[in-house]
Amino acid sequence: MGTRQPLDLFAITSMVIFCIVMASQQVMLKAVAEDIVPVFQIALRSGIAAALIIVLILIQRHRMPLAPENRIPALLIGVLFTLEFLFLGEALNETSAGHATVFLYTSPIFAAIGLHMKIPSERMSRLQWLGILLAFGGIVLAFLGGDSTDALSSAVLWGDFLALLAGAAWGLTTVVVRATGLSALPARQTLLYQLLVAFVLLTLWSYITDQAEVNLTPEVWGSLAFHGIIVSFISYLGWFWLLTKYKASQLGILSFMTPVFGVLLGNWLLGERIEANFIFGSGLIIGGILLVSSHGWLRKRRERAGKPA
Repeated sequence: MGTRQPLDLFAITSMVIFCIVMASQQVMLKAVAEDIVPVFQIALRSGIAAALIIVLILIQRHRMPLAPENRIPALLIGVLFTLEFLFLGEALNETSAGHATVFLYTSPIFAAIGLHMKIPSERMSRLQWLGILLAFGGIVLAFLGGDSTDALSSAVLWGDFLALLAGAAWGLTTVVVRATGLSALPARQTLLYQLLVAFVLLTLWSYITDQAEVNLTPEVWGSLAFHGIIVSFISYLGWFWLLTKYKASQLGILSFMTPVFGVLLGNWLLGERIEANFIFGSGLIIGGILLVSSHGWLRKRRERAGKPA
């Protein structure tokens, strides 16, 4: 495997586009929610993306062996992926797209805690623990806003909590992949397992809870195409391709533009109000996540700086 190169203009531009796309998905789900509920739309987009990945695998004639010891982990990441988007879809029924995006992107915090417990080499430093305390302080601050007498405040609070659970499920997915033999599989293979399980389970959930009705407007068709092709297929595969070419730590730091874009797009396109407490809380959350995620990169910089010229 070749050495990953530092970020260049192409990588930075690609990451800006990737983050805008990732931030837009919550806004798009929310925008057409009256014609198709978010959970069912996520189910359909998972099916579309899974079909496209299967076609790609068949065209490229890639084999996809799965060792017996990896079967349960493969099913588990599918269930966790399903829970992530079930929580996110239900959250968008109650809270804003901006709130949902910020709380969803707390996932590195949960991943760091899980990896600290499961993998000795992933033990966190004091700086990373400080980042976790900072992020959770931001979560508390972000939850404390709004008028408690407002009839919608309890619903918004519940939606925020569901989005936080979605972030936790995403983080646990990372832990399962890293702590099992799935980490040695091609990214498209693990992505396919997640998409297939999510398609089946979220479709069942939608029908069981009477959320499978669709009003096929042009906006809904456009949203399904955007989510199924752009988000769940092209963007995910593009992200994995970038990881093969550039340093993951630097890409990971840039990915935290996503919650910022999510809040701004929700305000611009949906007219969502941005509360002062949420701005400060989000700042603490993102700052804490950066401390946790950039630890390896900062350590390597210090090591290089300490070496004699």
